[in-house]
Amino acid sequence: MPVSVQIGLLLSLATAFVSILGFLYKHRGAAEAPPVEWRHPVRSTLALFSSKWWTIGIIVATSSWFLHVAALSLAPISLVQSVIAGGLVLLTVVADKMFGLKVTRREWIGVGLTAAGLAILAATLGDSGNEKHSDYETLTLVVYVGALAAVTVPLMLLAGRTGPSLGGPLLAACAGLQWGASDVTIKAASGHFGDGVVTILPLALVITVLSLVGLVVSARSLQVGDAVPVIAVTSAAANLSTIASGLVVFGEPLPEGSGAVALRLAAFALVVLAATLTPGPVAAVAPPRPDPA
Repeated sequence: MPVSVQIGLLLSLATAFVSILGFLYKHRGAAEAPPVEWRHPVRSTLALFSSKWWTIGIIVATSSWFLHVAALSLAPISLVQSVIAGGLVLLTVVADKMFGLKVTRREWIGVGLTAAGLAILAATLGDSGNEKHSDYETLTLVVYVGALAAVTVPLMLLAGRTGPSLGGPLLAACAGLQWGASDVTIKAASGHFGDGVVTILPLALVITVLSLVGLVVSARSLQVGDAVPVIAVTSAAANLSTIASGLVVFGEPLPEGSGAVALRLAAFALVVLAATLTPGPVAAVAPPRPDPA
């Protein structure tokens, strides 16, 4: 495996850790800020910054974004997202050691399952870890990213008609899909960094819009739902959509042999599912949550 890909995977691990910090800080800030109103997205977004914790969370999350961009420019997108998906279980450690939240036995089991998935993945890399795989067909990219964004519309409508227990995760899925679409576009843009502004500008605009929409939706999901389920669903939706894009959009090869293919697919599934099913820590006293908009 080239050194550049190895560096990309290390940056992916750093992305996972820093993004979890950002999520936990943003959840604390979102609980203190006024409720997000869909009719006033700009005003609602600015109001979130009335909480210092939200501001800190955004700064941390922005650092995570830059790490993610660097990782995507160096390593295959499916490997980057698998490492980040596995890093979701760091939520248990970070919340326990840094935020004083209780970590259950089930959460530690999730850590072990994710480690097993990553070990299987590392053993079945085949040739996909030998280059960054950023080539794509424009039509395939447009259809894939457009489909991810379109799916969020009915999910948001459904979230508005349900209670917090379902509305929070539904909005989290919307945010994750928006960010997943943004990540796929970032990966596509990484192959054009030397091609000039005209080539990269349309991709940059798509990345900006998807990222900002995802930010507003994510903020509302953190206000409506509990922190851990919301973070888990957001991460799972983003990771599932970006991992799939490695095969669908960027033509990352599967390893030769049906056994290796089955193992790798199982590894991807195990990493993502273990992270998703890990319920995460629960605070002894839940923070106050603003009323729905």
